[in-house]
Amino acid sequence: MAKKLRIQLVRSTIGQKPAKRATVRSLGLKKINSVVEHDDNDSIRGMVAAVSHLVKVEEID
Repeated sequence: MAKKLRIQLVRSTIGQKPAKRATVRSLGLKKINSVVEHDDNDSIRGMVAAVSHLVKVEEID
């Protein structure tokens, strides 16, 4: 079974550049404390790395 990532938005996107806001939206996060689960792959890891100061990430099975 493939690993998954649980991603939670913990900081606001207010004051962030439009590219960072778009990255958060493309991950499926809308409001603070919203949580999404994605498959663990390079594209998702790259998006998470770009907004690592705004999100919290857990690996789940």
